[in-house]
Amino acid sequence: MSTSETSRFVRLRVEMVLEITDPDALSGTALESIAAEYGEPGGESAEERVRAEAAVREDGAEALASLVDPFDLVGEVPGVELAQASWSSESIDYDPDDPDSWDLDDEDDEDDEDGVQDEEHETEDGAQGGGGVPHNG
Repeated sequence: MSTSETSRFVRLRVEMVLEITDPDALSGTALESIAAEYGEPGGESAEERVRAEAAVREDGAEALASLVDPFDLVGEVPGVELAQASWSSESIDYDPDDPDSWDLDDEDDEDDEDGVQDEEHETEDGAQGGGGVPHNG
């Protein structure tokens, strides 16, 4: 593909550090989202639902990732169609007073060199990603 054929595609990278101030509210909302996605307990995907519920109860990062949806970020932007998306969430040690705690270049380089990949969550059409807790999409 020539540059003129691919120039209409843009990779937008967004990285945020969020503080979980109410873990119970976060996991409760994630559990409600899972219930809405899977419907009544005991269906065909009961095992998957149980795993998802356990994950969001145990890990705030999983709960947050299950609620975040890249479609929501760009769905209302005129002239843009989301072609592919993946996202991940992990608990980190973070000190807001440490000027070195926000060094994105080093983090990206380390991940690329080590071949380490964060757990990714798929788009609704399964375009990219891996296992994990389903998102609210």
